[in-house]
Amino acid sequence: MPETVRPSLAGFFAGSNPKPPVHLGTRYDTSGNFLIEPGNTVVSHLVSGSSSEAVVLAVRDRMLAMQDADRLAFTPVSSLHMTLFQGIIEYRRRLPYWPQDVPLDTSIDAMTRLYLERLKGFEGFGPFNIKVVEVVPTGLTVAGATDDDVRIMRQWRDALAVPFGYRHPDHDAYVFHITFAYQIQRLADDRAAAWQALFDDCLALFDRQAPEIEIKAPAFCAFRGMKHFEELQVLG
Repeated sequence: MPETVRPSLAGFFAGSNPKPPVHLGTRYDTSGNFLIEPGNTVVSHLVSGSSSEAVVLAVRDRMLAMQDADRLAFTPVSSLHMTLFQGIIEYRRRLPYWPQDVPLDTSIDAMTRLYLERLKGFEGFGPFNIKVVEVVPTGLTVAGATDDDVRIMRQWRDALAVPFGYRHPDHDAYVFHITFAYQIQRLADDRAAAWQALFDDCLALFDRQAPEIEIKAPAFCAFRGMKHFEELQVLG
């Protein structure tokens, strides 16, 4: 592991993680092109035009300007969101990532229609705020801004497990995040100090200018790939 990075960042560097990125070849290719990978999910998009979005985009631009940013496949700005609850997805047709009462070969479109029916009248637990807790090569690690926000987000996830019909193995330990990019290639160890310095500067920027990130109400979305998440039903 490069000595200049925190342990939580080690997996992004070649010396500590020589394995190819898990979604390479199914979600995106080696040229950074995003592939068809349909599914559905519950996300909160960023509030367009907000002051906190401006800081998020500034940090994204700084990452894009790094000399080895071509090792990352960046998603469009319009797709930026925080996932609140993971829905089903084409390449994960197995338990416990699929409701037990629905055949595993059900089409994604049919699953989306089913969830729209199941989510009718879903009330949720109200708004919550988030903050950035770490900047990593693929984006931002976020969490509830206060203890109350953490509790509300947990209540949302627990409640959504009912209509979706499953609890992922990481249901209680899920790390919330805003994805900027996916790794095409692990970062070189000799670039660790430069990336760590960038991350530290960017985290300080959030502390000063965007201690909370403005997000929209959670929405059930359909997607064909990682470039666009179509809001079908705003929840709560």
